[in-house]
Amino acid sequence: MLLSPVTWSQGKLALIIDDVGYNKHDINALYLEGQVTYSILPHTPHAIEYAEMARKANKDVMLHIPMEALSGKALGPGAILSSMTRLEVETRLGAALNEIPYAIAINNHMGSLLTQQAHTMRWTMEFLQRNNLFFVDSMTSNQSVGEEQAKRLGVPSLHRNVFIDNQLDEAYMRKQFEQLIRIAQKHRHAVGIAHPHPETVAFLAKTLPTLADRGVSLVPISSLIQQNIQFAAQKQPSRRQFE
Repeated sequence: MLLSPVTWSQGKLALIIDDVGYNKHDINALYLEGQVTYSILPHTPHAIEYAEMARKANKDVMLHIPMEALSGKALGPGAILSSMTRLEVETRLGAALNEIPYAIAINNHMGSLLTQQAHTMRWTMEFLQRNNLFFVDSMTSNQSVGEEQAKRLGVPSLHRNVFIDNQLDEAYMRKQFEQLIRIAQKHRHAVGIAHPHPETVAFLAKTLPTLADRGVSLVPISSLIQQNIQFAAQKQPSRRQFE
C-alpha cells in the first residue's frame, strides 16, 4: 500500500467521491481540483475507465463494495450479502480487486445490515489484511462493527464523518461542508463523502479551492491513514520503559 507523506501544520480533510462508474456524467467529478479520492463501484459500465483516469491523475482509488442494506434495496453487481459463506465473500471481493488491482482500500456502498454482522466483517477484514488494503467505514449504520473488526486484525481504518450531499440544494451542502471543516480543524482530520451528482460537482468545484484559506488542506485518504498509523505508533510504549 503506497501511503502519502504527512505534514502536521494544518487540519487534514479527505473527500471521497462514492458511486463512481455507473453514469457517463460521473466523469465530471474526476476533474475536481486537488487530492480528491474516488471510490469506484465494481463491475459498472465505466468503472475501469474512470478508475484508470483517477490513477493517471495521481488520485487515490478505492473500491466501493455494495453491501446488504436493512432496506432490502437492490445492490448491483458484486454485492456482499449476510447469507453468503466466507468463500463467497472472498470471491466477490477478489473479483472487484482483480478488476481494479491498484485500489488501496474499500468502503461500503449501503451496508446498513451487513456492517453490523461481525462474522462477515471479520472475513472482509481478513481479505483486506492479506491484500494490504485498508478500510473506510461509510457509517451507514451507527451499529457498524467494521472498524472494530479492522482494529482487531490490525487493518488500518477510518470512518466517514459527514455526508455532504444527502440533499442536493446548495444551502444544505454548504452546511454539511462547514461541519466537515470544523471537525478537521478541531480533530486534525476529517473524512467526507459525496457523490458525482452534477449539483454536488458544481458545489465542490467552487468550494474546494477555498479550503486553504480556512487552514485546512485537502489530502488523499491514504494520507489520513498514514497519520493514524503514526499516531498509533507514538502511543505504543517503548521497550525501554520495561527494561
